[in-house]
Amino acid sequence: MTQPTTQTHPNILLIVADDLGFSDIGAFGGEIQTPNLDKLALAGLRFTNFHTASTCSPTRSMLLSGTDHHLAGLGTMAEALTPELQGKEGYEGVLNQRVAALPELLQDAGYYTVISGKWHLGLTPEHFPAKKGFERSFALLPGAANHYLFEADIPEENIPRLLKSTRGLYAEGDQFAEELPKGFYSSDYFTTRLLEFLQDDTARQDRPFFAYLPFSAPHWPLQAPQENIEKYKGLYDQGPVALRAERLKRLKQLQLVDDTVTAHPILARTPFWDKLGDEQRAKSARTMEVYAGMVDRMDQNIGRVLDYLESKQQLDNTIIIFLSDNGAEGAQLEALPVFGGNLNQIIEQYYDNSLDNIGRANSYVWYGEHWAQAATAPSRLYKAHTSEGGIRTVSFIHYPKFARQQQISHEFLTVMDILPTLLDYLNIQHPVTEYKGRQLVPLRGESILPYLQQQQEHIHDDQHITGWELFGQKALRKGDWKALFIPAPNGPNRWQLYDLATDKGEVNDLAEQYPEKLQELLQDWATYVRENGVVENIPTRRLLQNENAEPFEV
Repeated sequence: MTQPTTQTHPNILLIVADDLGFSDIGAFGGEIQTPNLDKLALAGLRFTNFHTASTCSPTRSMLLSGTDHHLAGLGTMAEALTPELQGKEGYEGVLNQRVAALPELLQDAGYYTVISGKWHLGLTPEHFPAKKGFERSFALLPGAANHYLFEADIPEENIPRLLKSTRGLYAEGDQFAEELPKGFYSSDYFTTRLLEFLQDDTARQDRPFFAYLPFSAPHWPLQAPQENIEKYKGLYDQGPVALRAERLKRLKQLQLVDDTVTAHPILARTPFWDKLGDEQRAKSARTMEVYAGMVDRMDQNIGRVLDYLESKQQLDNTIIIFLSDNGAEGAQLEALPVFGGNLNQIIEQYYDNSLDNIGRANSYVWYGEHWAQAATAPSRLYKAHTSEGGIRTVSFIHYPKFARQQQISHEFLTVMDILPTLLDYLNIQHPVTEYKGRQLVPLRGESILPYLQQQQEHIHDDQHITGWELFGQKALRKGDWKALFIPAPNGPNRWQLYDLATDKGEVNDLAEQYPEKLQELLQDWATYVRENGVVENIPTRRLLQNENAEPFEV
C-alpha cells in the first residue's frame, strides 16, 4: 500500500480512561472540571449506549482486536486464571496471536504508531506493545500501580496478592524500563512521553500518527496532586446519594437519559451515608475529592495534547476517540478474599490513610460501591458486573469530517466496532483469516461509518446480538432485549430479562412475563458461547464478592 501522508489521511488519537464513571465528566453530567474533554465531546458525537467488557484488560483486547475478548486471549483476566482455565484457547491472559492488532494494521498502512500508558495485555517482552505494532512505546504493564511509584517496604512474605499484582512494572520499547524520573505522576508522565513521541520528527517522518493514550487514572489507589484535590474540598460533604441525585438531574437536562427513566436502587452491603459517623463521612468524602482530582488532572493532560495538535494545525485532521474501559469501580477490596485476607492490616501498618494524607503517594484508598453508583446511575451496579452499570460507559468521537457532530447518539454499539470503523474510513482491508502466517479469529465488531456519515439512521438492527461473560456473570443483548445472569450473592443466580428500550435501569425483570423471549435469547446465548469459545461453569477467582456476604436484595 502507498504510504499515506498527513494531507490525505487523518491522525488518530485514542484516549482511554481507567474505571471512569459514566457521568464523571462535565459533558456527561458531572461536576468535575473537565473543560478539555467537554469541549471535544460537545463538538463531537456523544454516545449514551456505548458498551465495553465489564473489566479493563478484556475491554482493551476488544478495542485493539475488533473481536470478542474470549477470542482475543482475555477470556478471563490474567489475574483470575485458575488451573481449570489455564491452557485453554482464548484464555491465554494476553493479547494472543490469533488477532491482527489495530496498531499492526495501521503501521502496515504507513502510520506512525505510538503508545504511552496502561497496557495490561501481557507482562513479558514477547507481549509488549512493541511486539503488537507500536513503533514507540512506554507502558505500564500490569492492571494498576501506585501513581507516584511509591512502594511500601513490606517483607516479601507479607505482601498481599493485590499489592504483588500491582507493583510498578514498565516497558520502554522492547525492554523493561529502567529507573523512572523523580516527580513521576502517572497521568503527567504518560502524556509527556506521548508528546515526546509525537514531536520526534526524525522518527515520525511526516507520517500520520496513531497515538494511543490509555491512562491508569482514575483507577485505585486514588492519588492526585494536592492542588487538584483542594479544588474539590467540601464538594462531596453531602454524600453519594445526594451526588447521585444531582448527576441524574443533569443527565436528564442534557438529554443523555430519558426524563422518565427509573434508576436502579443502590445496592450495597456497606453502610449508607446516614449511618456513618463524622470521621467516616469525612474520610469517604475525601476519597471522592481525590478521585475528582485525578479526573481533573487527566483532563488537564489531555489539554496538553490538544494544545500540541492545535499548534500543528492538526486538531481538525485528527480522529479523537475517548472512552472508559468499564463502569466505575465499586468493589470493596478489603472484603475480597482473592486480594489477601491481611490487606487491611498491611495498609494500616505500611501506609498513611489519615484524613489529611489521603491522596498522597503513601496513602492507599478506593472509593467503594456508594460513590461508584452515583457515577453509573441510572444503571445497575458497577464494574465487573454484566449489568449496565458495569458495561455501559462514557464515550465520544470528535472529527469534524464526520457528518454526525455536535449530536447525541442513543444507538447501541460496542468497543469492538472501533477497529472496523477506522479501517473502513481509511480504506484499509482487514486480513480476515490470515496475517503474517498466523490464522485469525473472526472480527465481531462492525463498522459504524455509514451511521457516522448519516448514510443510515441506526448502527445495528434489532436482530443484532452481543454477548458478555466474565467471572461467571453473563449477558446477551438482542436489539433492546437483554438476558442477564448475575450469580449469588451479587445477583439472584438465575437468568433475568429486561427491555432496555423502556428500562435502562434494569429494574423490571420480565422473565416470567415473557418466557418465550427469554428462551429465544438463551438459544442465542448458546450460539454465542459456541462461536466465541466461552468456557462456562468453571470456578474463577472470586474477584467480585465476598462469598460470605449477605446477598443483595435484587
